[in-house]
Amino acid sequence: MTRTGLTLGKFAPLHIGHQYLIEKALSRTDHLIVMIYDCPETTDIPLPVRAAWIRDLYPSVEVIEAWNGPTEVGDSPALKRRHEEYILRTLAGRKVTHFFSSEFYGDHVSRALAAGNCLVDEARSRYPISASEVRKDPYEYRRFISPRVYRDLITNVVFVGAPSTGKSTIAETMAAKFATVFMPEYGREYWDKHQVGRRLNLEQLVEIAEGHLEREDRAICEANKYLFTDTNAITTYMFSLYYHGKAHPRLVELARQAEGRYDLTFLCDTDIPYDDTWDRSGAVNRKTFQQRIIEDLTRRSVPYVTLCGNLEDRTRRVSEVLVQHRKYSG
Repeated sequence: MTRTGLTLGKFAPLHIGHQYLIEKALSRTDHLIVMIYDCPETTDIPLPVRAAWIRDLYPSVEVIEAWNGPTEVGDSPALKRRHEEYILRTLAGRKVTHFFSSEFYGDHVSRALAAGNCLVDEARSRYPISASEVRKDPYEYRRFISPRVYRDLITNVVFVGAPSTGKSTIAETMAAKFATVFMPEYGREYWDKHQVGRRLNLEQLVEIAEGHLEREDRAICEANKYLFTDTNAITTYMFSLYYHGKAHPRLVELARQAEGRYDLTFLCDTDIPYDDTWDRSGAVNRKTFQQRIIEDLTRRSVPYVTLCGNLEDRTRRVSEVLVQHRKYSG
């Protein structure tokens, strides 16, 4: 007989206690179903995002997205019956042999399913953490959260613009203001080491974009609510076009992926003095490069906010936008 397990929850967000439950269930069944509830009253994180965490971390699990389910929790007979009927209806005839939970409802749900009641760490002694604690301060409890989940809890802010438009300065300034980390421009470090005649070839520009992403993924796991990122793959793509008139296919794809990677994009204006260092190509080229960046962002339909004025003006503008921004609700 096939052992089919079921567990369910909001996973808002998924933490190591939830993962322990899922892994225990996987070890004791031939097939596991995870039912994940829509719960806008609890979290802004959309159901498909939370479902993707489980699908990515546990590819063998069958994930059912449970929309419009009961939101009240309690042990009254009427409420129990409502939950049981919803679960059975959502399963749509699937036969479950084992029901896994760490909650009081394990008893009545397992009876409704005619399945074994499998309680896992009911006292929360192995992983003393709750989703409500994580929601209050993900940074404080990030050791209990998978990097795959944590990155979706962080607002990734990117600063773009032509050379010498203050991207590095504003990224570092905002990180200090919000007690978090920033992601420096990897391209500058790479260019210093590998440029020949002030140029890099097409493959090296791909290495810049990939190296930047690797470091960015590490930085986001150390971020506190926000990660402030200096440039992205679209910028590297624009450099490739500017110097070579074309881009490697891999860089084209990385630039396309960058269109939706960042929660907020700020374009640093050219209204500050040009810092004419030896590695830059002049104030005139800065204006041309800026125009191309604007045209490219428009073509890609990437919304952006322009930062003008001195550092104080720019810091104030970024702060105003962040106060109004909600990662998953506009």
